[in-house]
Amino acid sequence: MMMEVDKNGDQIVDGINQEHRRRKRTRGLEDNMETVENSNKIVHPSNEINEDNNYQNDPEHPRNLIPEICRMCYNQEAMTGSGGAISMRKNDKIYVAPSGVQKERLQPEDMFVLNRHGDTLKQPLNGKICRMSQCTPLFLTIYQLRDSGCVMHTHSKRAVLATMISPGNEFRIANQQMIKGIYKRTEGRNYKFGEQLIIPIIENTATDLELKDNLLKVMEKYPDTCCILIRRHGLYVWGTTWQQAKLMYECYEYLFDIAIQAKMLGL
Repeated sequence: MMMEVDKNGDQIVDGINQEHRRRKRTRGLEDNMETVENSNKIVHPSNEINEDNNYQNDPEHPRNLIPEICRMCYNQEAMTGSGGAISMRKNDKIYVAPSGVQKERLQPEDMFVLNRHGDTLKQPLNGKICRMSQCTPLFLTIYQLRDSGCVMHTHSKRAVLATMISPGNEFRIANQQMIKGIYKRTEGRNYKFGEQLIIPIIENTATDLELKDNLLKVMEKYPDTCCILIRRHGLYVWGTTWQQAKLMYECYEYLFDIAIQAKMLGL
């Protein structure tokens, strides 16, 4: 692409085109969020949900994994009081845990199934009445911006405390072995011991939906991050696969705990 050069030899970026592309991408994300928030229509395109019928025989199907990991998070006191949610993607379908339910009692039939545009393909089975997670627009944003396979949102006490001991808009930690479990996206590798891990912090809002603008901004500003902290609320963690997302979630929790205890000990 040709670029203009001023008298001092500095490149002049075509800001108009860059802003146009950013706005176009943002409008696309907002359209998907609006679809999830306002549409009650259930779409059944041909051959779209066939693979969902054999989940009983697949222990790693999202319908089985989401309740299993939700129970794990509940036992760690990160999804108590019906808080938090998990979403997984399988091919072109997105599975989302419902809102306002006891996460330790979730069943495979309780999931919502969406397409990548946010249209509902299946509601919870067996006639159960559930609400779609309020996190769904944020899940869709992360799937689009990071091409992720799994997104976890919890109300982890360690994550909350990590935001409370970090006065600015970043949580920073270095020289910890467990940093090596965190993926550094722009370089296609995991962090090395001695490198500094930076996790952006956004301020909490009255509803999850109101978080989306700041979520979008920090994801663009911090292209390496696989986690965003929400002050006095919790965190979002994502990975290419459910295994990677779960592993990084555990590493983040460990690092938060180390930082909290170091603060308490005055280290």
